[in-house]
Amino acid sequence: MAVVRTYADEGKSGLSLEGRRSLQSLLHDVQNGSPGFNAILVYDVTRWGRFQDADESAYYEYLCRRSGIEVVYCAEPFENDGSPMAVIIKSVKRAMAAEYSRELSVKVFAGQCRLIELGFRQGGTAGFGLRRMLVDEHRQPKGELGPGERKSLQLDRVVLTPGPAEEVAVVQQIFEWFTDARRSEQEIADTLNELAIRPDPDRVWTRGSVHQILINEKYIGHNVYNRTSYKLKVKRVTNPSEMWVRSDRAFQAVVSAELFTHAKQIILERSRPVDDAAMLSQLRDLYARVGMLSGLLIDEQVGMPSSSTYRQRFGGLLRAYTLVGFLPQRDYEYLAVNQALRSARPDVMASVLSGLAEAGGSARQDEQTALLTVNEEFTVSIVLARCLRTPAGAFRWRVRFDTSLRPDITVVVRMTSDSMQVLDYYLFPRIDAPPEAVRVAEEGNATCLDTYRFESLDNLYAMAARSSFAVAA
Repeated sequence: MAVVRTYADEGKSGLSLEGRRSLQSLLHDVQNGSPGFNAILVYDVTRWGRFQDADESAYYEYLCRRSGIEVVYCAEPFENDGSPMAVIIKSVKRAMAAEYSRELSVKVFAGQCRLIELGFRQGGTAGFGLRRMLVDEHRQPKGELGPGERKSLQLDRVVLTPGPAEEVAVVQQIFEWFTDARRSEQEIADTLNELAIRPDPDRVWTRGSVHQILINEKYIGHNVYNRTSYKLKVKRVTNPSEMWVRSDRAFQAVVSAELFTHAKQIILERSRPVDDAAMLSQLRDLYARVGMLSGLLIDEQVGMPSSSTYRQRFGGLLRAYTLVGFLPQRDYEYLAVNQALRSARPDVMASVLSGLAEAGGSARQDEQTALLTVNEEFTVSIVLARCLRTPAGAFRWRVRFDTSLRPDITVVVRMTSDSMQVLDYYLFPRIDAPPEAVRVAEEGNATCLDTYRFESLDNLYAMAARSSFAVAA
């Protein structure tokens, strides 16, 4: 064999396809036809990935074989010839690879928690006013680590230490402004920017960056870990405080514990639930001051509940507007479109279920997520795309994908301008579904989008069709 091309993802996690540019490039080249080779040499089964769903790596191998490309394993004790024995061994090895990742995750997490309890820093930047100090096994300082630098010896550890005196003074000033002068985070950020003080050379102060200093316990020397979890790259979650791993007074404090506690009490007091009358009073004052109301305008106000809070409390923004005497015509139009979409969705779902049944398949719908499970083999998510008109008069559709549901196929239903009729469909398999929301135009879309455009759902129904064993054989 002559090796004509190499695809390698050195140092990348095999838990997901995300970030593995070379594997993505390989699959793209294979599926587009004429990749310039007729076989792929793979070191072993685990090189596709250590996915928690063992079928995912099998699917990527299947894509190559479906395109007529032979897959040859170099370090496996079996021939990848499609025999029952080869299929069984590969399935076992894929499951073992997933289990290896799970066991390694447990061991690594336990080790990280142990180091946190001993007072050592686990990854991440130090933050404004702090620096990372490298120490040896006896906790003796060895030198300050610069941006991007890491420890190189197994026994070395990292702790936090106060940074330059001028940065420490700024941090202390932020706490004093917030607690004594009762200045908001945005006011503090504006003042720091006016004084030409920067958190780093490439950024300016924002409300969020000031708020993070006020709530982060590392400024009083506490070492806190496991606030969020992203284990096995499955789902990022925010953990409750009882799950946090901590070591108090692990580092030298930058501000006093009393000052930090005072700031925390102010933030907690500010975040306590507000009754309906107080919320409407704030909304009424905003309307009197600005002369109009909108969700974006509400979210920009400091110390005011968010627009989503008003929606939940009063059953929608329009009703809250009405209670303070504001009647926006535009909101009525938007609600009319929403109502039309809500009316159309049951019809669309019924049509899809009917088409799947007529094709000989079966489908059940989850009551909470509306996710369809077809033939107990694959899942389908139905997304209705609202038609929007640009100031220039063109039509656009903004499509958001149900990434949390991880459907095997996402069916995007483009609605007409009145949201009453179906215009066409887009069928995206999970591997090719865009990770973020996309904008679709009437014409001239990228090939990666219009490739999946269809006038009907016949292709989806064909996937659900059943055949007798005699026909299949």
